[in-house]
Amino acid sequence: MFVLVTGGAASGKSAYAENLLLRSPASPKWYLATMLAQDAESRARVERHRAMRKGKGFLTLEYPFALETLVVPKNSAILLECLSNLLANECFCPEGAGEHAQEAILRGIERLCSTAADIVVVSNEIFSDGTPYDPSTQAYIARLARLNAALAQRADAAVEVVCGIPIVQKGRERLCT
Repeated sequence: MFVLVTGGAASGKSAYAENLLLRSPASPKWYLATMLAQDAESRARVERHRAMRKGKGFLTLEYPFALETLVVPKNSAILLECLSNLLANECFCPEGAGEHAQEAILRGIERLCSTAADIVVVSNEIFSDGTPYDPSTQAYIARLARLNAALAQRADAAVEVVCGIPIVQKGRERLCT
């Protein structure tokens, strides 16, 4: 089962995605952390997420690039947190895939889908604030929109979390109660 979970900042999507994956009978449960903690704000966010998942049985892998190279045990459960960071890393960091970021990420998720029993991918909804951005930020937003759309098409279920309330946009994902 592949589930895409989207939502705005601080919408509750991460907590929802964690709880969703914890319902999976698959094991082991991997938490793929994609954020590069480069400033005080991002370090605080990483620590908050670590505290949220503490004691839940996740095995954490810091994987900010090259998802397509990751090998996980067959029939495991995977939470990728989050697609927005992974895309930014792949686009803007020297180690990233650059212009081929979307294709590299899609190949990586396909590879994970071929071995894992359950996958939950978390992504941000950053497309509706109406704020004008510089051209490189606009290009990133457009790439994330295309990536989210491609994954929503591939996913068995797509869930948007608004104010902590999950709204199933596609499918009836079996991991939810």
